[in-house]
Amino acid sequence: MTDKTGNKRKAILLVNVGTPDKPELSSVRKYLSEFLNDPYVIDLPWLLRKLLVNFIIVPFRSPKSTKLYQQLWEKEGSPLLTNTQKLGNKLALKMGEDYAVFIAMRYGNPSIRKALKEIASGKFSEVIVLPLFPQYALSTTETAIQKVYKEAKKINLIPAIKVVDQFYNHPEFLKAWLARAQEYDLKKYDHFVFSYHGLPLSHIQKSHPQKDLTTCNCTDIMPDFGARCYKATCYATNRLLVAQLGLKEADYSLAFQSRLTKNWLSPFTDELVIKLAKEGKKHILIFAPAFVADCLETKVELGIEYAELFKKAGGETLKLVESLNHSDAWVSALDSIIKEIN
Repeated sequence: MTDKTGNKRKAILLVNVGTPDKPELSSVRKYLSEFLNDPYVIDLPWLLRKLLVNFIIVPFRSPKSTKLYQQLWEKEGSPLLTNTQKLGNKLALKMGEDYAVFIAMRYGNPSIRKALKEIASGKFSEVIVLPLFPQYALSTTETAIQKVYKEAKKINLIPAIKVVDQFYNHPEFLKAWLARAQEYDLKKYDHFVFSYHGLPLSHIQKSHPQKDLTTCNCTDIMPDFGARCYKATCYATNRLLVAQLGLKEADYSLAFQSRLTKNWLSPFTDELVIKLAKEGKKHILIFAPAFVADCLETKVELGIEYAELFKKAGGETLKLVESLNHSDAWVSALDSIIKEIN
């Protein structure tokens, strides 16, 4: 596609979830407030959501979250942000001069608004938006897409917008995870856990409005590329990964982490690692295929908190597989994913 001037250059916008600017209480409060007030994240009526978030959740959760971010923070800053920045830089070199790569966060900085203003100041034939969430979900992918459209409308962004809304089954994405797995000696481990970010069952119900989730077969089907059931695509991702890794069914488990209540997707990863330890498993390798950059949920929740749970229950080693971050295989995968939509 070219614009009226014959320009063929395309803008690529990579969007991740976000991070506080600093591991300090005021920054964490600001970030949590923006994040949790999003109706795609907490789908309650406006007034109830405002009261719950601003007067209960944020005031009580912020101090604890600040301590967690202090554990996470590295010399360069938040690993989610720095890894996404490095990914953007490497992808720009890989894709060449016909593309310009921008990054943004759905919450916090750099903002989607700022990125779109930079894009608007350039000469691009189109904008390709890729939320960095392998499996589509309302609370990640959809909210990022809608925020892009909203901000683009405000500044009357001219180039056409195309969206890559999920890529869980793309061969190059799977190959990138396989390359990461090959960095570890799999023979050292007696069980493998694949941990996906959890969602409230109410979110999943929207994909199955007239079905009983307890009897839904979405754990068994292989959805097509357009499927919008997060639960189904997580299980599909797992089948594809374990097949490439050559794992037997008894050697691995799938679970969901970061739950707030019992009314979230299960089985729960924290309960699973305790169960595995009590069953005599001593060495676990844990993958997080719903994340493409290391963050609070991978490095702290899985790598520290769940490792401690596993050891207290009798296990010896719980090792977290590094996320894709800015690996060469992941950069190549994004290059393929983006160029295939044109």
